[in-house]
Amino acid sequence: MTCWMINTSRENFDITKDQGFKLLGIDTPNRRKASQMASGDRLVFYVQDGKKFAATATVKGKSFQNGSRIWKHHSNRERFRSRVNIELDVMPEAEDWVDAMQVGPTLEYVKRWPPEMWDLAFFGMVHIFSKRDFDLLEGELSRYADESDGEMEEDEAEIETRRPNKGKKPSS
Repeated sequence: MTCWMINTSRENFDITKDQGFKLLGIDTPNRRKASQMASGDRLVFYVQDGKKFAATATVKGKSFQNGSRIWKHHSNRERFRSRVNIELDVMPEAEDWVDAMQVGPTLEYVKRWPPEMWDLAFFGMVHIFSKRDFDLLEGELSRYADESDGEMEEDEAEIETRRPNKGKKPSS
């Protein structure tokens, strides 16, 4: 299993999300990396616009080629032809995404760069990450996703306590 970081724009992240996190398109300069992706590989999504880690997913098959236009790029020629089927694993609400400015400098991956320039490590769309870095990020994302779920369950419980007879016949 290989762990990958996918560096994407917010717009393209939202397109992938709107497509149900079933498909990921890889840009042309990274087509060789896309061809190395295999079923069971793990992905962490870095949204460059806000410098946040947003989600994790699992690759569900080998890469394939398809030229249909789905994602956006500043060059009209780029169609993200190298594609892989994926499945979403963890994604908290956007306000709970993990701040790369906080966690980024602690990642093994950025140690090759001078400390004050660690974020240069994220140039380009596809990067191989260590399992340690991936697990750290997925753990943080899971913690926030779990907190969001817990808050929702608490809110639902509070609503039920305010409406105890909902769906029940009143007793006479």
